[in-house]
Amino acid sequence: MGDPKKHVSKYSGPRHPWEAERLVEEKKLIKEYGLKNKKDIWKQTSFIKKIKNQVKDLNSSVGEHLDLEKDALTRKLVRLNLLNEGQSLEDALELTVKDLMERRLQTQLVRQNLARTVKQARQFIVHGHIKVNGKAITSPSYLVSKEEQFLIEFRDNSNLADEEHPERKLEVQEVPEVVVEETSADESKKEELEVVEEEVAKELETKIDDSEVVAEEIVNEAKTDDKKETKEDSE
Repeated sequence: MGDPKKHVSKYSGPRHPWEAERLVEEKKLIKEYGLKNKKDIWKQTSFIKKIKNQVKDLNSSVGEHLDLEKDALTRKLVRLNLLNEGQSLEDALELTVKDLMERRLQTQLVRQNLARTVKQARQFIVHGHIKVNGKAITSPSYLVSKEEQFLIEFRDNSNLADEEHPERKLEVQEVPEVVVEETSADESKKEELEVVEEEVAKELETKIDDSEVVAEEIVNEAKTDDKKETKEDSE
């Protein structure tokens, strides 16, 4: 027996463990794609970085087999549906982690309405209910190629192969009675507020009218007093 091979990690974690923006983004990705932990994010991030580094190296290097290597990498990205037919290899520099997340088998189950949620999709895959192109796949992070995209189905011996299975039926969300009561209560409150506002507006109008009348009386009294004073001065 020889020495066991040294395990080499295929991904690298973040350089700094406490970066606010990265932590918020990772939390969103875990919730949106139903990931088990952040390790899945780091694997996809390392994969994207590897592709971008390969593109940069090919663009900056010179050699006889350069065109062949570019074509091979382009075909690989097209096969994974990360690039469309006709796109150049430089377009791969704009790839994001979300682009790769969309190619995961777990995400594809939800996109094709084979599972209701990403968590349910993960359960279906891990429990061995899913096959891709006739082959059983138990890894949620399996990257579905362009050819395999429409070859995802339930295994023949799985109970979920029946479309009428209760776990496959899409739930129709009904508005609960509590919400209806709350909305009706809110409407009644709005009506009460409108009535109160009308009453307050009427009171303000009456007060304004009264104040105008009082002001006119004061002005008239002042005029009469001025006339009396002028008469007395003339006499």
